Amino acid sequence: MSAPSAGLRVLVAGGGWAGCAAAVELARAGHRVTLAEAARSLGGRARAVEVHGKTLDNGQHILLGAYGETLRLLRLVGVDPDTALLRLPVQMRYPFPGVGGGMDFVAPRWPAPFHLIGALLRTKGLERADKLALARLHSAARWMGWQLYNDCTVDELLERFGQSARLNRLLWHPLCIAALNTPPARASARVFLAVLRDSLGARRRAASDMLLPQCDMGALFPQAAAAFVERHGGAVVTGARIDALTRDGEHWRCSVQGDAADAGAVLDARFDAVVLATPAAQSAALLSPYPETAQLAAQLAALNYEAIATCYLQYDPALALELPFYALLDNPALGRWGQFVFDRGQLDPAHAGLLAVVVSAAGDAAQLQQDALAAAIAAQLAHELRRPELAAPHWSRVITEKRATFSCTPGLARPGNDTALPGLVLAGDFTASDYPATLETAVRSGIGAATAIGAPGTLSRELRSLSHDPGDQPRACVS
Repeated sequence: MSAPSAGLRVLVAGGGWAGCAAAVELARAGHRVTLAEAARSLGGRARAVEVHGKTLDNGQHILLGAYGETLRLLRLVGVDPDTALLRLPVQMRYPFPGVGGGMDFVAPRWPAPFHLIGALLRTKGLERADKLALARLHSAARWMGWQLYNDCTVDELLERFGQSARLNRLLWHPLCIAALNTPPARASARVFLAVLRDSLGARRRAASDMLLPQCDMGALFPQAAAAFVERHGGAVVTGARIDALTRDGEHWRCSVQGDAADAGAVLDARFDAVVLATPAAQSAALLSPYPETAQLAAQLAALNYEAIATCYLQYDPALALELPFYALLDNPALGRWGQFVFDRGQLDPAHAGLLAVVVSAAGDAAQLQQDALAAAIAAQLAHELRRPELAAPHWSRVITEKRATFSCTPGLARPGNDTALPGLVLAGDFTASDYPATLETAVRSGIGAATAIGAPGTLSRELRSLSHDPGDQPRACVS
């Protein structure tokens, strides 16, 4: 497909899920898009990596059926969610539920809210008092509209509604750490309630479903997004880090580190608008030279971060778990770091015998040597799954993202898409949202940035006149 003859020339700096979403929406709206990514591959913190000859992910991910914008964009770029994602009912299942162990909570495929009622009645491993406490919090949250006007920590919220220690241990704390990647003692209850609204409190049962990728994260969206942009006349450049943005009259120019020669004239151009979809710290550095965005840059630079570690353990290809994934009883004091284990062979036949164990809020685990952490996790699997052979994998590999997400604390101020600089907008999972740093947050942010620039066209006319009519005065973009 040839380049569009109309529309703005837009630079999308950053090829993570937010940048890819922005590029797709802008290309769909007829703008001339250049997507530039510093790494060799697209995807940001949800990308494919090569490990022992296998294409894996830099971290195991779970999506929700409520991720409407993510699912819409997958279909738009030609990815069928029904084949790319394994759909499971909302669940929290431990290997051996019962006294002294975990629980088995899984929703039947009934209409909401009966699916949750059925799950609660059928749950093994919880006492009657635990189930009543869960029902009490759920009812109160629905009555509040899943909103909390005065934010507090998740632990404070759970104490306020009389949640039992066992329920916290088996359900609320693991959900909080998995969703917000922040320990409940300092995680935002307001954001946690938004996650519960779309999982345990979903009005449609399908919205509460858990979706497990059956291909690598690069193939799930970023690669298809890049192909979509190129089919619509855009350009995709990797290995080129944007290290400065400068105003050139009423346009923007960028300077690049990396293999800029590969980009040729693609990045040596004047752009009508820029979507800044780089990590928050890099965005802060690019914004800090401008007095108009000095405060925004300081806000981005002040964000704190949480780590996520994923441990891959390869066993004999004949090895398989009974379920695609289990929750685990972590106990760092005893060297049990894993919180969830996934049987990759049930998601992709090429990964037969491969288990992926996730450690969220992994600051302490990240201090260990990789071999020591992998050995501890293998021993934990052998103990919890009662399978001694799991203590001796053929090989293991730990992948740690030390800045996987921002620390989602109470009352955290998150910036919107707009900035005080004309024609420049932000995108990223750190931008304003009632969700934590999830793939859906990143995608929504990218769509919001594209909308601010001109998809489907409301602001496009303003920016077009700004870029091509010398008599216009600069104006800030609005989201």
